[in-house]
Amino acid sequence: MDLQKQTAPTPTAELRASDAERDRIADILRDALAEGRLTAEEHAERVEGVLAAKTVGELEAFVRDLPAAHARRAPGPAPSRPAAGAVPADPDDNVVAVFSSATRRGRWRAGRRIHAYAIFGSVEIDLSEALFEYQQVVIKAISVFGNVEIHVPENVSLHGTGGGVLGNFEVDALDSGDPDAPVVYVEGWAVLGNIEGRPRRGRLVADILDRVQRKVDKNLRKHLDR
Repeated sequence: MDLQKQTAPTPTAELRASDAERDRIADILRDALAEGRLTAEEHAERVEGVLAAKTVGELEAFVRDLPAAHARRAPGPAPSRPAAGAVPADPDDNVVAVFSSATRRGRWRAGRRIHAYAIFGSVEIDLSEALFEYQQVVIKAISVFGNVEIHVPENVSLHGTGGGVLGNFEVDALDSGDPDAPVVYVEGWAVLGNIEGRPRRGRLVADILDRVQRKVDKNLRKHLDR
């Protein structure tokens, strides 16, 4: 292979922007409007530019003169499991499938602990539209000749601890950049079965977005009342 002909890595500024990156820039602009750093006209003009931006570099240009864009992110990745006693041992919800199937999906309230048992059956726990009342959610999964599938929004943290006996335990680790984002911990065992945990791309926790909007609206009202 000719090393001189190898393609150089694409600079970060030239990478295609994701929806999550657009949301982050929009959040900075909303805060800047609420703090009085931008006028309503400037905010509207920049948001329009954010929606039309194609690359990361184009996005960053809209917040380059704002302090929030240069602030360091203090929080590190979420731990692989919650601290002892942080989550009660008794489950808020049991999802059981014995020679059958069971599903939790849609707009439902996720408790702090969920137990899932698939015995010659199939369990699906879909948190992509769930209401997170707690920041830490533990899902204990046991699969015996069965299948347990867990889906989470892409803006939460996801960690797993477990294994399989002639089975499969696979959880895609995910760390959210938002320190207030929920953290979902999956633990369990698969005996001649399957346990999987994955983010559902394109799905975001509505609670986080609503909380950010309420904060911006509150700051904006304070600014207007001055």
